[in-house]
Amino acid sequence: MRVLVADTNQALIEKLVRYLTRHNYVVDVANDGKTAYTWATHLPYDVILLNLDLPELDGFSFCRKLRQNDIPSPILILSALGGVKDKVKGLDAGADDFVIEPIDLEEIAARIRALLRRAKVLAPLVLEYQNLLLNPATCEVRYEDSFLNLTAIEFRLLQLFLKNRDRVFSNTTILSQLWNEADAPQEDTVRAHIKRLRKKLDEAGAPKHLIETVYGLGYRLQKKS
Repeated sequence: MRVLVADTNQALIEKLVRYLTRHNYVVDVANDGKTAYTWATHLPYDVILLNLDLPELDGFSFCRKLRQNDIPSPILILSALGGVKDKVKGLDAGADDFVIEPIDLEEIAARIRALLRRAKVLAPLVLEYQNLLLNPATCEVRYEDSFLNLTAIEFRLLQLFLKNRDRVFSNTTILSQLWNEADAPQEDTVRAHIKRLRKKLDEAGAPKHLIETVYGLGYRLQKKS
């Protein structure tokens, strides 16, 4: 299981990392919201432990942006802010649980286990289109018997098309869906990712231009004939 700890309290971070590592979790640490958001959108974390008072991107904004981009990783807020309004704001922003500091490690572990059980029950369904399968839970993509080795961006790009089969996505819309606004690349980068994704689909035996160009508008999943 992989956990992301997003916090600035070094003593608390070390305490959490020691405890979670001892219980066989792989732990990544981010000290600001921007870094945490980048990692959370590129790696499939099983749980995110989040402090609200983060530099560059606060915890509330982090939650909202993650959910707007359909990232399902459960979020457990760890905060010294214990008012009802803070709890409601955090949960409404997309968090799954809220713990007031100081924390108890055994309670945190129990809450993580509860979130993992809930996530397993609510695990996203495999997306299928013709003979193409994308499994959000395992991050595997397969066309018939061939597995595709996709980058994180290619995976999320394909997932975007599979979840919105009739929608045409412009370069601008794809940029807003897959990248943090502050880190968004140029539109040429989108075209390059589309090209590489198409090549990998072709090599796996998928129909030509499974992702088709709608000239002057953008891209969409090829309509079934």
